[in-house]
Amino acid sequence: MVKKYVVAIVMLTSLFGYSQETFKAMFYNVLNFPLQEPVSRIQYLDVILNDYLPDVFMICELNNEDGADDILRLMQDINPNYQRALFVENTSDDTIGDQNDLQNMIFYDSSKFILESQAEVTTIYRDFNHYKLKLNTIDQASKPVYLDVFVTHLKSSSGTDNKNLRKQMVDAFVAYLSTMPNDSNVLLAGDLNLYTSSEPAFQELIDQTNNITLMDPANRIGSWSNNTSYLDVFTQSTRTTSALGGAGGGFDDRFDFIMTSENMATNPDISFVSGTYQAYGNNNNSSCYNENINSVNCSGPTFSQSIRDALYYFSDHLPVTLTLETNETLSNKTLEPEYGITIEGSNLIRDNITVKIHPQLNITTLRIYNVLGQKMEEYKVVDRNFINLNVSYLSSGMYYIITDKNITEPLKFIKH
Repeated sequence: MVKKYVVAIVMLTSLFGYSQETFKAMFYNVLNFPLQEPVSRIQYLDVILNDYLPDVFMICELNNEDGADDILRLMQDINPNYQRALFVENTSDDTIGDQNDLQNMIFYDSSKFILESQAEVTTIYRDFNHYKLKLNTIDQASKPVYLDVFVTHLKSSSGTDNKNLRKQMVDAFVAYLSTMPNDSNVLLAGDLNLYTSSEPAFQELIDQTNNITLMDPANRIGSWSNNTSYLDVFTQSTRTTSALGGAGGGFDDRFDFIMTSENMATNPDISFVSGTYQAYGNNNNSSCYNENINSVNCSGPTFSQSIRDALYYFSDHLPVTLTLETNETLSNKTLEPEYGITIEGSNLIRDNITVKIHPQLNITTLRIYNVLGQKMEEYKVVDRNFINLNVSYLSSGMYYIITDKNITEPLKFIKH
């Protein structure tokens, strides 16, 4: 009888003792957005995002900040918790041509992630943009869980010169990783423009002697280009024609990736879910080779005609997706804290911030600090419910609002 009770307790513990929160990540080359015609094509991105509902949405080929704002508005119509990082123009490429018209960006569900910081890794051609996210967990103060997200777009085209440029870009990235703790949870998303895993750039990413070694969660390492054995991970081109912009030629290459550090295969704090890596829109139909993604030859049970139509008209690439999970419990503090201060609306600020103050909080002063710990401004609190702060004088960047007596957690906002 005792043994039966023990078995029952073990079963209940395994069923209810360990919760798993999951997050959906998506990377997408958005094809010169928003300058590429037709200007109305954001309606197709709406279809894609409403279907997948990513918690972390990473993009390349963003032309300007207006495009970032357009996508954020679209996403906030789906979920008001979506936020984005600070828009930063490419800092690389100055010696080659300074054509800084293709930027990277990350959007995220702010009820699940907190953007702690962002930085740029300068290379010979284009930046790797580093976004440090923290899980919004109930014990984040004592046990923070970080996800270091990098978004990039390696040099395109075949040939020895372009291979060398891709390798030089990756060398700069790997050197940057060497300055980070070797147990960092790293996610690299990008249009890597790689034709085969034997390319020096890819070999450098998976080099076991690196401080942080990356891996392919799809476990599909090989010679991808024009090889139907790897059709399940093909992402370009969605079109046989170049008339809509971008590359034509039909479906025959794997250029788009989400890679992770090796520890994310097993780390209970945050890991990827095995078997969830997918080229979104790819039905793995062998008849799809060199076809339009919305062709009947690309049909299948997973992605409908309407989804594939949206993918065809929005970009010459498919997105790639991956599910992450954690055994930590998420906090609901972003909904309505019982006792504290909050920013009304988005924490992405242009000129003014409205701060909501709990009426029982005895706060007389709010101070703004930059990331270096320098005090930028001090405001007297008169209204015990709301205070409007003019921050138009601040330069672009990340800032913190701190109360007198430090009786609440600092508020973070991004000025742009």
